[in-house]
Order: sequence, then C-alpha cells, then structure tokens
Amino acid sequence: MFASSILRAIIRRPPLWPEGIRALLAMAPADWWKHAPFLPIPRRAYMRWRLETAYGSPAADPEPVDVVRFLEWRKAQR
Repeated sequence: MFASSILRAIIRRPPLWPEGIRALLAMAPADWWKHAPFLPIPRRAYMRWRLETAYGSPAADPEPVDVVRFLEWRKAQR
C-alpha cells in the first residue's frame, strides 16, 4: 500500500515531520474533528483532483520521493 511507503519515507526524516503535519492539516476539510473518523484526512474528491493534476490520473499512487520533495519544497518556502 502506497500510504505505508510514504509514511516510512517521512518517518526517516524527522525534520520534515512538522511540515508533514502542516500539509496534512492544510488539505483536511474544515471542521474535520466534528465528523467520523475524527482525523484530518483529505476528502477523496480533493485527493483525486490532486493526483490527477500531479500524475495525470486520479487513480495514481504517489511516489514517496515525490511526497518528500513536496514537503521539502513547502519547508523551503517558509
């Protein structure tokens, strides 16, 4: 599963943890804590759109290296 490989890639880079949390919260829907599963998980429609714009297919699995580069870019922008 791609989520576990992404998580492993981020866990190995503690300096990116805060940026990963910020990115997750930025993509989470407003009032995420009011609805089950009570986690800041982006909506499926939003994730399909993000994957289609990044990879050309809403069914694509993001590469861990791409997620790490994205988080490094976000961090450098601060």
